[in-house]
Amino acid sequence: MTSVETVPESVRSRLALALDVDDAVAAARLARQLRPWFGVAKVGLELFSAAGPRVVQSLIDDGYDVFLDLKMADIPTTVNRAARVLGALGVSYLTLHAFAGPAVLRAGAEGLAEGADKAGLPPPAALAVTILTSDPDAPPHILAKRVAAAVEARCAGVVCAASDVREAKLLAPRLLVVVPGVRPAGTPTHDQVRSTTPEEAIAAGADILVVGRAVTAADDREAAAAALAASIPV
Repeated sequence: MTSVETVPESVRSRLALALDVDDAVAAARLARQLRPWFGVAKVGLELFSAAGPRVVQSLIDDGYDVFLDLKMADIPTTVNRAARVLGALGVSYLTLHAFAGPAVLRAGAEGLAEGADKAGLPPPAALAVTILTSDPDAPPHILAKRVAAAVEARCAGVVCAASDVREAKLLAPRLLVVVPGVRPAGTPTHDQVRSTTPEEAIAAGADILVVGRAVTAADDREAAAAALAASIPV
């Protein structure tokens, strides 16, 4: 087993553990077991629906940066107010769905920043989800349009498949790029049609890799996590 001291923070901060479960206790067990290799914990709709805001605080207490993946899309006022609440919880990242347009993205980014500021917390990052990795049929022009919306709304970054990273970086070099659907070669892709290996995602220019079942469903989670971390350049 690789100890936490042998995994540089520069590696751990680039790895987000997808806690795609519907139970706070199960999520906490996974988070604590895999903490030596992951610096970010992703809480999606399933876990947040089951456990609510308390799971965010629990993960923060365990030393994680929390990536709250809710893909928010509603009228600007609603998104702004909800994001303000989530910013005050201490999340480090929050996803907003880019198809909702620049006004909604801007409302979410501003609400998120305001909530964190009023709580005396560091500025979190609003991330615009461009095209889902389960969608192989999106028209070619959609990525550029949604990256442009993220830039206009002053989001900190975007979420996209590894195959879209180079284009996203060309369009907006300063944006943080998060890549979901990451799994080592030879592991099942499940519903992630546009999945990628860690090496491919990093080579494309990804800043943060989101990894779930490739580690959480592995027979030896710690060995899978250690192998993953070893593939990330320091």
